[in-house]
Amino acid sequence: MDFQTALLLAQDGVITGAIYALLAVAILLVFTVTRVIFVPQGEFVAFSALTMAALQNGKTPGTLWLLLAMSGIAAAMELWAGWRDRDRARMVKGVVLYGALPAALAAVVTWVVPLSMPLLVQALVAMVIVVPMGPVLYRIAFQDVAHASVLLLLIISVAAHLALAGVGLLVFGPEGTRTTPFSDASWTVGPLQVTGQSLWVVCASVLAILALFWFFTHTYRGKALKATAVNRVGAELMGIGTTRAGAVAFTLATAIGALSGLLIAPMTTIVYDTGFLIGLKGFVAAIIGGLASYPLAAAGALLVGLLDSYSSFWASAYKEVIVFTLILPVLLWRSLHSPHVEEDEE
Repeated sequence: MDFQTALLLAQDGVITGAIYALLAVAILLVFTVTRVIFVPQGEFVAFSALTMAALQNGKTPGTLWLLLAMSGIAAAMELWAGWRDRDRARMVKGVVLYGALPAALAAVVTWVVPLSMPLLVQALVAMVIVVPMGPVLYRIAFQDVAHASVLLLLIISVAAHLALAGVGLLVFGPEGTRTTPFSDASWTVGPLQVTGQSLWVVCASVLAILALFWFFTHTYRGKALKATAVNRVGAELMGIGTTRAGAVAFTLATAIGALSGLLIAPMTTIVYDTGFLIGLKGFVAAIIGGLASYPLAAAGALLVGLLDSYSSFWASAYKEVIVFTLILPVLLWRSLHSPHVEEDEE
């Protein structure tokens, strides 16, 4: 390997590391607020990319009908819960939130799909379709068992991943696709070829992480999420709605996953299950951060990206093995230096 090759691999590692950083932050956010290890994170990466591809081909994306189906299930659950508790306000809210709004969204999207839309508007429409799936998934799968053990929540999360992956295969089929890049520009900087799309990836990742930092430090909702992450029971005693906090956490994580899918779709072929492997690498970065530290998770994501890039050059057949093996020394070190706390004692 010469110096130029090393620089090219480092450039590729930084770009992919920026995506892993977004996913690591999203996984960390969901876990600290809800104790859910968000295994389906990768599905939303693939769904947003495939939704964007469908919009660019002038087709109504299958994710729209998936959102309607999930919203219908959530609405039925809210109606049942409201009827059981004799809470008419909850029933009305469930019908409006999970029934009327998704139906109105479907009508608008179906109307605008045949129209010629700018690239950024297409991206916005894709986000509008995919992001609501996060809180709807939380309502269906996690809200009623929010106080269950971490192990049970993990089992439910894996089941949700398998269900969404199967639906993704049914909706999109096994074929892969790419989308139009946000920028076709290209610059030569010394031995490096810098593309406009790579700058979009890095800049959007940095801006998204900075926006999350501002949200957590300068908004009431963000501070409520931080309080829930620090002490869920204490937050409930102080009047913070932990159910709403969980829904907000899932919404933010889904938005981050959807943004990641839009950023990488022009750079790699996306199929219905591509996001799972990308999400796992984000999870490795989150583990490096101890599922607690956002800066360490971001640094871990950069390390994972660089390791992924260089291992693909030295031993491409074992690239995934090398990346995922990184988690073993991290877990060993943390098991030796972190005190063991039973879940019931937290």
